[in-house]
Amino acid sequence: MRAAVFDSGIGGLTVVKSLLAHKLFDEIVYFGDTARVPYGPKDKNTIIRYSLEALEFFKNFEPDILITACNSVSAHAIEELREVASFPVVGVIEPGVLALEKKLRNKKSNILIIGTKATIESQKYQNLLQQRGYTNFTAKATPLFVPLVEEEIFEGEVLKATMHHYFQDFHPEAIILGCTHFPLIAQQISSYFYNKALLIHSGEAIVEHLESTFHIKKSNKTPSLKLFASENPEKLKRVAAQWLSLSQI
Repeated sequence: MRAAVFDSGIGGLTVVKSLLAHKLFDEIVYFGDTARVPYGPKDKNTIIRYSLEALEFFKNFEPDILITACNSVSAHAIEELREVASFPVVGVIEPGVLALEKKLRNKKSNILIIGTKATIESQKYQNLLQQRGYTNFTAKATPLFVPLVEEEIFEGEVLKATMHHYFQDFHPEAIILGCTHFPLIAQQISSYFYNKALLIHSGEAIVEHLESTFHIKKSNKTPSLKLFASENPEKLKRVAAQWLSLSQI
């Protein structure tokens, strides 16, 4: 089977990491729209248009499934993609909530949801948490993290100052990383909260979601990976080599 994975930039590599580890597919084709990242500040119609353009790109590869490894796309364009695509389209928001449910049984726990402006304003995470009985959650848009990650700033004083700007008034028991860029700075976020907050992201549950929904059987061989970007593909490959621990791509 061939999976297509789409993100606004390099963040979707955090989902690819899980897919590679669990060997669900024979081939993974990744496209990062790095020329137009971030999607978070953009309006819904623009996000839908960019997503449909990415879908056209993937049609050349005849994928069996498309994973929108971008929370902004999952929040605003998933239905439009499903209407046009001839193959299943899977988002990352539901798997993220699934990952939380697996690890956080106390429905009264203090939960912080962070993501792009588009994701937070969509209310998708908030609505799903409410439907599942969680009663104590706050959503905070943290858009500056995306360009920092895209600039490969994974640690240091600038990132620390940005975290303090966003987090100084929060003391969560769990944090939903509602953007696939954020696991790339998860260690630093955890350290800011003295490693006392449980960090959750959709990459942890995407495999279970795919297996249970589509009954995909694991392969015995490591999938091949093809990486494409709308701008500066060498940076995408460099980050992929580092994050995915690959010697060459």
